[in-house]
Amino acid sequence: MKGPLFYSKILLFGEYGIIKDSKGLSIPYNFYNGALKVDEHPSEIAIKSNGSLKRFVAYLEDLDSELVQFDMEQLKQDVDKGMYFDSSIPQGYGVGSSGALVAAIYDKYAQNKITVLENLTREKLLTLKAIFSAMESFFHGKSSGLDPLNSYLSIPILINSQDNIEATGIPSQKSEGKNAVFLLDSGIIGETAPMVSIFMENMKQEGFRNMLKDQFIKHTDACVDDFLNGDIKSLFKNTKRLSKVVLNNFKPMIPQEFHELWEKGIKTNEYYLKLCGSGGGGYILGFTEDIDKAKQVLKDYKLEVVYNF
Repeated sequence: MKGPLFYSKILLFGEYGIIKDSKGLSIPYNFYNGALKVDEHPSEIAIKSNGSLKRFVAYLEDLDSELVQFDMEQLKQDVDKGMYFDSSIPQGYGVGSSGALVAAIYDKYAQNKITVLENLTREKLLTLKAIFSAMESFFHGKSSGLDPLNSYLSIPILINSQDNIEATGIPSQKSEGKNAVFLLDSGIIGETAPMVSIFMENMKQEGFRNMLKDQFIKHTDACVDDFLNGDIKSLFKNTKRLSKVVLNNFKPMIPQEFHELWEKGIKTNEYYLKLCGSGGGGYILGFTEDIDKAKQVLKDYKLEVVYNF
């Protein structure tokens, strides 16, 4: 038995900011995916995943039944048979490994589920987001619900604010385009919960809150608008500003050995780095106006191109 595939996602803009109502833009990333599966001869990884699913099922039993109801009997039966999440999505890399799992469970076991085929009103999107937020909180302690939403719908999602989200179109890819978004592998597994708690601790300081509002959110919103409007020149100007703000104010979220590389990009304009997800490891997101040059400069690192435009 193998269920449908659910893809990873990339939050191009909005990490941390969306907690405080900045705009955000999330796109599916089809390079990685996962599906629910049962094997006759499960591997060690499958057995470990099955154990984690058992704990998740116990958590789902206690979820508010007014929000969502599952076919618990079937879910338990399948988990007892050894069902696990067969996934190529790296965990702790900021590309939504738990989001894809949440989407897969909702898709297969939720009753009266909202499907991708119906007319997705804002109300339905918000309902899905609330359900996914409650489900994914099992993994992170606090979840916006956006990762599973993106994985479930597999379409770009524009976050205008916490209670205003919509499906959106993004400028089409140009395979020959020199402008590119890429992922840089830090080689370190990141943990979401500790990063979020550092952020929440910082939010107690007025200076940090002001910086978030006056700089971080302002530049994030501008980047989202520029990207969607195809204003490339302005996009790179604002991405550079955002990269600088993150380097100055989110240092704990950037692995130590990347501080210099981050600064170098800002100084040379060859690439700009930003957080991918909560940071602390995993992938770092990069933007460049000349992907060939960026590849040359970053040849000592593992680089994956996500999007050419």
